[in-house]
Amino acid sequence: MVETGEKTLSPKEVRNILNADNKEIVELCKQASILPKKNTKGQTYFSYDEVKHLRQIQSQKFLPAERPNSAITNILNSIRSMEETLSDKIAKVIDEKLEGMDEVVVELIRCKTDNETLKQKIIDLNKEMYQLKNDLNSYKHVGLGLYKKKERHVWE
Repeated sequence: MVETGEKTLSPKEVRNILNADNKEIVELCKQASILPKKNTKGQTYFSYDEVKHLRQIQSQKFLPAERPNSAITNILNSIRSMEETLSDKIAKVIDEKLEGMDEVVVELIRCKTDNETLKQKIIDLNKEMYQLKNDLNSYKHVGLGLYKKKERHVWE
């Protein structure tokens, strides 16, 4: 594509030279303040000098690779530190809240044991009351406040 006497390159050639897609080329053009030109047919083209300038900006973009990595490393370290701090604080709060739970569990076990003992006592007292009622019913009122024990026949 030759427009004037100066060497020009098509967008396809620019993509190949910069090894970049259209989106990256647009971003590089914004950074370099380059506006692609159009020929009389409406086709976009770049001058050789513009492409050289885009290539310089592209290479500068990739040079300080250590900075982003160190920044990412710093961010990751900060996140790890915050995570450890939060974990420690949460563990401390949980420990404080559960501190008295051992005593509560022991008290619950004691109460359950007492409850079982009282249930057994109720059962025993009910048996005794049944026997006492049977004994009481075995007496017959004779008069003048006197009672006589009835003879019970036990069939076995």
